[in-house]
Amino acid sequence: MDLSSTAGSLKFSLKRGALVTAANWPVVVVQFVADTLFKTLLAVPMVGGLVLVALVVGGDPFEMMRLEPNQILTTLVSVLLAQPVALAAFLAALGLILCGGSVLMFAVKAGSVTVLLAGERIAGPIEQPPLRLSSVTQANQATVDRFTAGVRSLFGRYLRLGIGLTVVYAALAGSYLVLVFGPPATALTGPLVVSLASLGLILAVTLVNFLYLLLQIVVAAEDCAVWEAVPHVARLLRRRTKAMGRVLIAILALMLMATGVSILATAALGLIAFVPFVGLAALPLQVFAWLVRGVVFQFVGLTGVATYVRLHRTLQLSAVPVRPAGGLEQVTRA
Repeated sequence: MDLSSTAGSLKFSLKRGALVTAANWPVVVVQFVADTLFKTLLAVPMVGGLVLVALVVGGDPFEMMRLEPNQILTTLVSVLLAQPVALAAFLAALGLILCGGSVLMFAVKAGSVTVLLAGERIAGPIEQPPLRLSSVTQANQATVDRFTAGVRSLFGRYLRLGIGLTVVYAALAGSYLVLVFGPPATALTGPLVVSLASLGLILAVTLVNFLYLLLQIVVAAEDCAVWEAVPHVARLLRRRTKAMGRVLIAILALMLMATGVSILATAALGLIAFVPFVGLAALPLQVFAWLVRGVVFQFVGLTGVATYVRLHRTLQLSAVPVRPAGGLEQVTRA
C-alpha cells in the first residue's frame, strides 16, 4: 500500500497517530510522570515564597493560599518587592526549578520522540481496518534501551532548541509587556486593544510551539543539527500546508474538549464534596479524575507528534531525498 495515499486524510492520519501512540503507551506514562514531577517541583518555591511573606514581610500566607494558582506568583512578587533580597532569593529558587525541570522535560521528550519514530516506521497500515492485535504489537517499540539511546543522541540538540525557545518566549513576553504596560507613547490603551494584544500573544505562542515541535521531530527523524532541520521544516510546511493545519486544529480542538470535560468533572465533584458522607468519596474521585486528565492530555499531545511524524515520512518517500541516516536511524531500526 502506498504510504502517501492517505497522507492528506485527517481521519487516517490521526487514527494512525493515535494507534501508534497507544501501542507505545509507556512513553505516555513517562511523559505524564515527568510533567507531574515538574509541576510539583514548581510548588516548592511557591511554598518558600509564602514562608518569606510570613517571616520577612509579615503577610498572611493562609490568605494567599486561597488565591488561584496563576495569581499566587504575581501576588508573591508584588508583596516581596518591598524586600529586594527576599525577592531575589525567591526568583533564584524559581529560576533554578524552571531550568532543572526544563532540562528533565527535554530529555524525556528526546526519548519519547525516538520511540514514536521507531513505532511509526515499523508499523504497517495500522490505520486501515480491520484492526488486529498483531499490528498494534508490532508498532510497540517502547524499550528502555531505545528510550535511553534517544536521550543520549538527541539531548544536546533538544537542549539548544529549548534555549532558543526560551529566548523567543522572553522576546514575546517583553514585547507584550512593553505594549501593555510601557510608556504612554507606546503602550496600548483600551480593554478591546489589550484583549486583542493578549489574543495575539496566545496565537504567537501557539505558532512558536508548533514550529518548535516540528523542529524536534525533524531533528530526530533526519538525525541532523538544529540549523539543518530548518529547511526540512520549511519544505514540510510548504508541501503539506493543508494537512499540517488540519492536524494542528484537530489537536487543539481535542485539547479544548478535554479541558472542558475536566472543568465539568471538577465542578461536579466539587458539588459532591458538600454532601454528608457521600462527600468522603470526592477526594479519591478527584485524584482519579486528575490522573485521567493528565494521561489524556499527554496522549493527545503525543498523538500529534506521531501524526506529524507520519506526514514528514510520507513527504520523504514521495518527493524529498532522504538524508543519509546516522546513529539515531540505526537506533530506531534496532
